[in-house]
Amino acid sequence: MRQQFNDAMKEAMKSGDKARLSTIRLIIAAIKDRDIQARGDGAETATDDQLLQLLQKMAKQRADSIEAFTVAGRTDLVDKEAAEKAVIESFLPQQMGAEETRAAIAAAIAETGAAGMKDMGKVMGALKAKYAGTMDFSKANGVVKELLTAG
Repeated sequence: MRQQFNDAMKEAMKSGDKARLSTIRLIIAAIKDRDIQARGDGAETATDDQLLQLLQKMAKQRADSIEAFTVAGRTDLVDKEAAEKAVIESFLPQQMGAEETRAAIAAAIAETGAAGMKDMGKVMGALKAKYAGTMDFSKANGVVKELLTAG
């Protein structure tokens, strides 16, 4: 995954895409910070799963900024944040659709034998282990609640 960022940075340099290059450099800097944190935790470098979480966090930060700048009427900053978000999301795996998410949650409920809201943590843990990086867990949370209370 790290090589993918370095290759993308070289490609952006060659093509003269300054906006993409800037965002990729932000990603690489965030990865280096995460690696330093991992060394403090006793690991040599951050894992690919941790890097995916980092990218998801960065994309969410951009989405939050877009929302705030839209409310403030700062379209210039909205455009900049949207461009950064698009570059970050280009490195993330394709997210599951709503129907696919619902089916995966129903399967996880069946696998874990969840019977009610008290089992929500067990279901969410199973989902995070199996679908990290491909499922939006903030949206999945509501579906899990809905299915556990309906069942």
